[in-house]
Amino acid sequence: MRYLPGEPHNLPGNRTALRAYDAKHFRYESDGKVALITLNRPERKNPLTFESYAELRDLFRTMLYAADIKAIVLTGAGENFCSGGDVHEIIGPLTKLDMPGLLAFTRMTGDVVKAMRACPQPVIAAVDGVCAGAGALLALGSDLRLGTTRSKTAFLFTRVGLAGCDMGACALLPRVVGQGRAAELLYTGRAMSGEEAERFGFFNRLCTPESLLSEARSLAQQLAEGPAFAHGITKKMLQQEWNMGVDEAIEAEAQAQAICMMTNDFHRAYHAFVNKQKPVFEGD
Repeated sequence: MRYLPGEPHNLPGNRTALRAYDAKHFRYESDGKVALITLNRPERKNPLTFESYAELRDLFRTMLYAADIKAIVLTGAGENFCSGGDVHEIIGPLTKLDMPGLLAFTRMTGDVVKAMRACPQPVIAAVDGVCAGAGALLALGSDLRLGTTRSKTAFLFTRVGLAGCDMGACALLPRVVGQGRAAELLYTGRAMSGEEAERFGFFNRLCTPESLLSEARSLAQQLAEGPAFAHGITKKMLQQEWNMGVDEAIEAEAQAQAICMMTNDFHRAYHAFVNKQKPVFEGD
């Protein structure tokens, strides 16, 4: 078996189960092949702290080696997703840091998005209520986003005197909603309604607040039952091909698909089709 650089595989000692994770700053649960990460400070609309940024970064890095987890749902407790960096626990202290300290912080926050993009599992953001600042970047850094009509997504950095280029926003947002729409959202810091976010393509679909989490989990379960190794390749290529010309991308996809054709899941799918059965994928 051959693997693309950076792709996880089942060598002894390389991957392990992640049925539990001792998270201090959010809830982590696993239900079979699906992990649920819940930002859990509902009384403050689930803001982030220095510690929760670091813990999210470390968890998503660990997901690279989580053999049992095939899809991830990221959500917020209560009726909100995430209000961004905590004003008292982050914004205040940042005003007292020197340049090296500030750069260490901004690099750490960007590392959260890098880790989300580097893990092989599809990440689904289930967004209700407030989704602002760094919270909007957590949603943007996910692979898929489900929202509600009452959700309000804002890249509000300019409203606090900062540039809109935070945690990869200037690279990621134009690719999701288009350059013109991204420019408006990043310059003005205004909030998108749920309906507008769906129309722009930021949300894959809208759900009722009551059904949001169940629909996100159902989608995650559907993906988790698919060919996990191939999903990891798809995620990798979706990102790598941003920096390729069309001819390079076609060649890279030819190599990636040839690798997937060597997997057991590919053979399982063929034999199931021949026998008029539904394939059962195992991710190898």
